[in-house]
Amino acid sequence: MRSVSDLVRSLRLWFSPGRVRDEGETPDYRFSLANERTFLAWIRTALALIGGGFAVDQFLPDLRWGVRAGLALALIGTGAVCAVRAVDHWVRCERAMRRGEDLPGSRFPALLAVMVAVVSVVMVVVVALGDA
Repeated sequence: MRSVSDLVRSLRLWFSPGRVRDEGETPDYRFSLANERTFLAWIRTALALIGGGFAVDQFLPDLRWGVRAGLALALIGTGAVCAVRAVDHWVRCERAMRRGEDLPGSRFPALLAVMVAVVSVVMVVVVALGDA
């Protein structure tokens, strides 16, 4: 688990990526660009989840309010977490590459998959039962 000072340091790097370049040696640009493409893929995933949440809210008015709001908020919240995690992962990977360290491991892909699966199962149940 990271300490509070590590978290604050990482947050500063989110908004000042030039500071990342002050650490270690410059990696092969292809690795930095691959890291950036991964970041953008996570952002696309976040946007898709947020858009899905709004779609559930707007296009399923026949669902009970609690079910509709719960699904929409679950998707939107997951998208927000995904976006924040994307930038944190980008900074951590860039720092590790510059320092010559192993890339950081993450449980987030598994957590995201479980969250999406849970929402999907709930949606399947809602569709199977008809008007929930």
